[in-house]
Amino acid sequence: MKVIVAQGCGFCPGVRNAIKIAQQTLAKRKNVYSLGEIIHNKDVVRQLARAGLKITENIEQIPKGTVIIRSHGAGRQQLKQIRKKGLYIVDATCVLVKRVQKIAKMLYEQGYKVVIIGDKGHPEVQAVLGSAPDICVVGNKTDINNLGKNRKLGIICQTTQSPEHFAKMIAQIAKTSFSELKIINTLCKEAIKRQTCAVQLCKQVDIMFILGGLHSANTRKLAELCKKYNPKTFHLQNYKELDKNTLLGNNTAGVTAGASTPQWIIDCFIENLRRFDTRKKKR
Repeated sequence: MKVIVAQGCGFCPGVRNAIKIAQQTLAKRKNVYSLGEIIHNKDVVRQLARAGLKITENIEQIPKGTVIIRSHGAGRQQLKQIRKKGLYIVDATCVLVKRVQKIAKMLYEQGYKVVIIGDKGHPEVQAVLGSAPDICVVGNKTDINNLGKNRKLGIICQTTQSPEHFAKMIAQIAKTSFSELKIINTLCKEAIKRQTCAVQLCKQVDIMFILGGLHSANTRKLAELCKKYNPKTFHLQNYKELDKNTLLGNNTAGVTAGASTPQWIIDCFIENLRRFDTRKKKR
């Protein structure tokens, strides 16, 4: 089977830095905890767990030792709680996520009602919510009803959202009653580049594969965008999850991966695809 790989797939700089920090910390310290998964990829999380990393969402369950702040960041109250317990902090927060947190705080101090466009349940958004009081999360049109009237609105965005969704939500907010609107683009340029390349590729191939954690926001966004242009788009964590029968009748496959997907998973997937004979039915 012919396989075409999208440009720039796999680890982004923020994820690569977070994993490096985790590995270095595990080599130097004992009793190392991560406040939630370092990145959204089960294979990488399992590797780090074998090296000794313990994962918890509850700070109270950490008796002693070191806490790694994951790439998605942590809220001010969480950091305050960690320091109060006397735990050592190692910060692996992505620099772009830190920027969103700083901008949210700045907008609040300037008198704006802070609005973040994104997924309320995502850890990055949850961390930003701790940057300033009463931040409103807008994930869809219904959430816009919670903004109130005649207010100064300062709008930012979850870094991994698509420009299309950001623009769509801004257009809807602009139709509401507000006194002032300030918009700061906090989208990740690396994520936008990946989305653009993935969409371009999915239009050129018979079947498209998006590799990465099923709970990874940026990977799900890649799959969602590609599915619009190529119905035969599949989001898989690795080659083991592939139903070989889906390959039958397709000559060219496109492959891309989320920002948390390690290169060895991508390489393994590509190698197996290239060896696959689409003329033979697999069971």
